[in-house]
Amino acid sequence: MSTTTLTAPIPLNTAGVHARPGLGRLVAVELRKMVDTRAGFWMQVATVALTVLVVIVGSVVGDTADHTFASLLDVGVFPAAVLLPVAGILLVTSEWSQRTGMITFALVPVRSRVLGAKLVASLVLAVAMLAMAVAVVAAGVLVASPGADGAWSDVAPLIGQSAVYLTAGMITGVAFGMVLLASAPAIVALFALPIAWTAVASLSFFADAAPWLDTRLALGPMPQEVMSATQWAHAGTALALWMLLPLLIGTWRITRREVAS
Repeated sequence: MSTTTLTAPIPLNTAGVHARPGLGRLVAVELRKMVDTRAGFWMQVATVALTVLVVIVGSVVGDTADHTFASLLDVGVFPAAVLLPVAGILLVTSEWSQRTGMITFALVPVRSRVLGAKLVASLVLAVAMLAMAVAVVAAGVLVASPGADGAWSDVAPLIGQSAVYLTAGMITGVAFGMVLLASAPAIVALFALPIAWTAVASLSFFADAAPWLDTRLALGPMPQEVMSATQWAHAGTALALWMLLPLLIGTWRITRREVAS
C-alpha cells in the first residue's frame, strides 16, 4: 500500500526583487570599477607614490620659504590633478571599450542614475586623494620647517580651494569621457585642447579674455594662494566652458546612444 505525501509549497520571499539598487550601492560599484582593473589600480598607486616623491623632493630642495604648507601643497596635489581626470575618463569609457555597458544599463535602465553614481564616485575618489595629499604635505612641513614663520598660513582656505581644484578636474575628465566615449581620444583631447587654447590665448588680442576662459590661468592659483572674488569669477567662467558644457553634452549623448552600436 503506497502512501501519498503532500508537500506544501515553499513560500518565496519576493520582497525587494523588483526594487532598484540604491544610489549608495551604485556608487560603491563605480568606486570598485576604478580600482579592480590593473590600469585603475596602478594609477591610484602611482598617484600616491608620486605625491610622496614630489613632497619629499620639495621638502629637501630650496630654502625655508619653500617649505611652507602652501608651497608644498602646490606640488603635492599636482600628481592627483594630472592623473585623476584620466581615471574619470576610464570610468566612463570602460563601459564601451570593455563592453560592459549593456549589462550596466540592463540592470539600471535609468542611465541618469548610473551617470550620477559615476560623478559621486569620482568626487569621493578626488576627496580621498586630497586627504592623502594633505596628510603627506603636512608631514613634509612638520619635518622640513615646523617652526618657520608662515609655515601654516591659510591652511583651511587652501585645502578648500584644492578640493575644488581636484574635484573640478575629476569631473572634467568624466565629462570628456562622456562626450567621446573612447579612452584614447578623450585623454588626448583633455590635455591637447587646453594647451592649444593656452597658445591661442597668449596672443595679444586675447589677453583680456584669457583669464576668463583658460583653466590653467583660472584654476592654477587654487592650491597656491587665497583667491580673490575676481579670481573666483575667472574660475567659474572657465569651468562653465571646460567642465559644465562637456558634462551636459555627454549626458545628452549617453542617455540617447544605443549601447550595442
